[in-house]
Amino acid sequence: MLDFLKKMTEWVLQKEEELARDCRVSLDDLQKQIDIVKEKKEKLQEECQKNIQELDRILGRLESIKNIELVKCQRK
Repeated sequence: MLDFLKKMTEWVLQKEEELARDCRVSLDDLQKQIDIVKEKKEKLQEECQKNIQELDRILGRLESIKNIELVKCQRK
């Protein structure tokens, strides 16, 4: 499905590029599309950053647990 969406997006962008070459693209419409994509990108970056922070927290906890186990096992 994702591959299909990529192909469709590429097709649409090619058509818009052809229209731009013929000076048949509305700059207002194009700017709206740019703004939408930028907004989606920012939201995705924010979401990814939150996920990375959560993974870092989990890694920290796991490292702590590992260290506790190493200390405990070394004493035996």
